[in-house]
Amino acid sequence: MIFFQKNPYRQRFSHLLQQFAPVLLGLCFILVLPVATQASRIKELAQLEGVRANQLVGYGLVVGLNGTGDSSITQFTNQSLANMLEQLGLIVDRSRVKVDNVAAVIVTAELPPFARTGSRIDVTVSSIGDAEDIAGGTLLMTPLKGPDGQVYAIAQGSMVVGGLAFGGKAAKVQKNHPTAGRIPGGALVEREVPFDFSAQRELNYRLKDFDFTTVSRMTAAVNRHFGLKIAAALDGGSMRVVPPPAYQGQTVEFVAELERLEVVPDTIARIVVNEKTGTIVMGEKVRISTVAVSHGNLNLVISESAEVSQPNPLGQGQTVVIPQTSVDISEDKGNLVVMEMGVSIGDVASALNAIGATPRDLIAIFQAIKAAGALYADLVVL
Repeated sequence: MIFFQKNPYRQRFSHLLQQFAPVLLGLCFILVLPVATQASRIKELAQLEGVRANQLVGYGLVVGLNGTGDSSITQFTNQSLANMLEQLGLIVDRSRVKVDNVAAVIVTAELPPFARTGSRIDVTVSSIGDAEDIAGGTLLMTPLKGPDGQVYAIAQGSMVVGGLAFGGKAAKVQKNHPTAGRIPGGALVEREVPFDFSAQRELNYRLKDFDFTTVSRMTAAVNRHFGLKIAAALDGGSMRVVPPPAYQGQTVEFVAELERLEVVPDTIARIVVNEKTGTIVMGEKVRISTVAVSHGNLNLVISESAEVSQPNPLGQGQTVVIPQTSVDISEDKGNLVVMEMGVSIGDVASALNAIGATPRDLIAIFQAIKAAGALYADLVVL
């Protein structure tokens, strides 16, 4: 009879394998998943047609200011205050009305989609007269109208102003803009925008950035997810979707399911530069052909000094100041860097950093490469 001795290390390894088997299987499952880090949901890429906000505007008065309101030369403030007092049953002499504590303002707001009567929305209050500061004031009842002239909301309340201004005749201190403020939830919706969402038989989605590839991928993703050909691309910026029979009468649930789908959007090769701030933003797909870039800064230094010319002792003459101007011109040594065809944006940045180019120099270099026909991207100069 032959006896085999058990290996303790083998038993220990088998025990550890059984203990960590679920974790290992989970890691393997994660490794085989497709990479979707660049995917975005449809709700970030497109907007449902008809579901939009509406702009509101109104004219009102802010009262309770500490002598920082409009001056007496602002005629429309005087007229508005007198008209308001007459509506309240007070007869006043318009020529004797003082508006130091009152400011005429324009009130703006955005009526969100599906806003119902009784909902509250934020409003922005901006002075239109010569008021110095509207902090601490209270907005009186102001009707907010839409483009059709109908009143959709009423605004009133105390303002939140993120600026201040103090000073006198000799000095003044100001921070931010003290003539504009906001009233969170300061307007009450009084009229609804008529829109029956549940009765929609077709849904049209508008891409925020039109692109034929992106809208084609969106259409394919919708049809693949629902297993039916319910989506069709109309053009490079819109997609039409017909809810399937299983979602009849459940338009909200269908839209929620559809907008959760992830799509990898296609991007345009583009370089955006801002000459004022020296900001450069380059897309991932920016490519250039073989090109040589030489960079050499021309430095011009101009300095001025003054010398005093004084006459000899006992001599007749005057002491005068003679300005002296010194001009020094120097040019840095230029380096010639060759960038091969088809390089990526990282190679472009590395090559330009190697020659010591500043952001403003990069703007001039990109403009020169674009003029040479070697830049395969849109160059947008702000």
